[in-house]
Amino acid sequence: MRRVLKTSEFSSWLDRFLPRLAVREPATLFMPAIVSDRSDGKIAHLDGLNLSRAWCWRSIAATWPASDPRRGIAHETAEIHFAASLPQVSGDYMGEHWLATFALLALL
Repeated sequence: MRRVLKTSEFSSWLDRFLPRLAVREPATLFMPAIVSDRSDGKIAHLDGLNLSRAWCWRSIAATWPASDPRRGIAHETAEIHFAASLPQVSGDYMGEHWLATFALLALL
C-alpha cells in the first residue's frame, strides 16, 4: 500500500490497518519469528521472514517525519528483526544461499 498510495493517504490507511501500532500490537508483527532448527530448510525460511519484515518496517518508517513517534517504533522493530536473522546469512547452506538477498534489501 505504501507504493500505491500517496504518503498522506498511506499514513491514514496504516492508522486504520494497524490502529494499535503505538502499543506494538498485534505483537506477532513486532517480534521476530523464532527459528527452532536452522538446518531444516522449511523452518529456516523464518529468517527470511525476519529480514523481509526489517525491510518493510524501514520502508514504512521512511514515510513519516522524524518527529512522528511511529517512525521510532518502526525503526526499532526493523532493527530487532534484522538483528535476529542477520547472523544466519552465512554458516549454513539452508540460509546462506538466499538470505543475503533479503539482508541487502533490509539495508535499503
